[in-house]
Amino acid sequence: MTDERVLGILRQAKQLAAEFYSLTGKPLGVTGEIAEYEAARILGIALTPARQAGYDGIEVRDGVARRVQIKGRVVQPTSSRSQRVGRIDIAKDRDSVLLVLMDDYFDATAIYEAERAAVIAALIAPGSRARNELGALAVSKFKAIGVERWRRQVPA
Repeated sequence: MTDERVLGILRQAKQLAAEFYSLTGKPLGVTGEIAEYEAARILGIALTPARQAGYDGIEVRDGVARRVQIKGRVVQPTSSRSQRVGRIDIAKDRDSVLLVLMDDYFDATAIYEAERAAVIAALIAPGSRARNELGALAVSKFKAIGVERWRRQVPA
């Protein structure tokens, strides 16, 4: 299957996911896959085969291959500030985690990156069952410990 064909399927999936959400208020369950391909398209990350433990892609920066886990989240203007990033297993091997934020059409609006050490420190910090037991960071916390790698430009 070629990249162009995969991107075509993802365009269709994005449309279906947006329509499904508008009708039901529930996600279709393709957010993670769409986030991976958005990160690959925008940042040039090479995606790994399915079920690669701990990371979803390889990004070469300054001649160094870095293993990145990719998470995705649809964030709407009315979304709660307590929205969470999906489970991050600190035992898995990776260099960083990318968070692809998307609008309600599943188009990327921003990509943040947090280094492995910062993610682990945030997840083991005392005080939150969601963080400590479930491995889930709030989107706002992820943004605070990470750096913005990319943001969609809004036409003036």
